[in-house]
Amino acid sequence: MSDGDVGPVDLVLPASVCRLLSHDLPRAGGPDAALAVIEAVRRQMLGDGLLTVNLDATPAGAEPGVVELQRAWSSRPDRYPVAGRKRKALTPWTRQLLQRAEVFVGEGDEAIAAVFDDAGLIRDMGLDAVVNVPLVDADGRCFATFNVLGGNGAWTAQERQLIELLAVLALPAARRFAEGLQQPAEATQAV
Repeated sequence: MSDGDVGPVDLVLPASVCRLLSHDLPRAGGPDAALAVIEAVRRQMLGDGLLTVNLDATPAGAEPGVVELQRAWSSRPDRYPVAGRKRKALTPWTRQLLQRAEVFVGEGDEAIAAVFDDAGLIRDMGLDAVVNVPLVDADGRCFATFNVLGGNGAWTAQERQLIELLAVLALPAARRFAEGLQQPAEATQAV
């Protein structure tokens, strides 16, 4: 089983979550509002944490072996501002998530530190587990990532399944953000 496979699980959603997803999400007035509904579900089901959506913002003709990500949405814009950008070298994480479009699960401080340059900020926020879900286009290419961090140290199979479900529901919002993505002419802003 790869990191993205959780096997068969029964995911039970409370009536309040079902109402958010079936009533509020379809009526959300744009991608920001849709992601706010998804964040409300994430928070109700998983507690304190962080949700971000990053777009693949690698410019055409970029140097080989480097990808650029741009944050399109953040549940904590005070710590992780929208439009923040980061350059990532090709690593096992970028190959798994961005190139092969496979879910990445990182659990514990060591796993976070091995993947994220901002592990100290993540730790300071009390977060020590991540699930990165690739959002793919019709050709199966990862164009964005749906990122959930929590302070639980490890994810249950039900939590991982919920995160993957929320990622699928975030696809339309991420597509709208990707349509509006503009490449900056200047150096990237730290994320």
